[in-house]
Amino acid sequence: MRFWLRSILVNVIWRTLLVILGARRRVRRGKTLDPNAVGSIRLTTLPTDIDILRHMNNGRYLSLFDLGRWDLLIRTGLFDAMNARGWYAVVSSETVTFRKSLELWQRFDVQSRFVGHDEKALFLEHRAVVDGEVYAKVIVRARMLRRSGGTVSHEELFGALGKPEGLPEIDEWIHDWAAASALPPTRSAAPSIWH
Repeated sequence: MRFWLRSILVNVIWRTLLVILGARRRVRRGKTLDPNAVGSIRLTTLPTDIDILRHMNNGRYLSLFDLGRWDLLIRTGLFDAMNARGWYAVVSSETVTFRKSLELWQRFDVQSRFVGHDEKALFLEHRAVVDGEVYAKVIVRARMLRRSGGTVSHEELFGALGKPEGLPEIDEWIHDWAAASALPPTRSAAPSIWH
């Protein structure tokens, strides 16, 4: 099979499009989410998700957690509000913890929730869950940017979209991790020097 055809077949873009269409359909049916609610989508571990050890590849988790983020953004109405203003979100850092392996053809839920913010970014948590049990969890730190350039401040974001009520306080370790893992700003030098 030609390389480009294989690339198309294994690319997560097709699952992303299906999740976006499914989320839009759920919104039309009135199945929206409050900004502080937990969103959930059901997925299956496909042959293209597994590695040589015959379980889901550790890198694939992050791609599949993106699907949960799409569902959450669309069903809370945040995606349309951001799009109307020319805003978009980018992941600035993420940390993942694995507990159990997902096996081939195993069904699992991706649960997603906004868990708060700091002075520059929003935080989300995604979990891979099987029968109520957490298999993996990721914390995502995302920044809001403008298509015209620059960042969107929290004052502008919450002023336009409202500040969600009931978000939990962010655990202190998350603040520590975000500070410790930060790279220099994009306009600063960031030489690759190994110590």
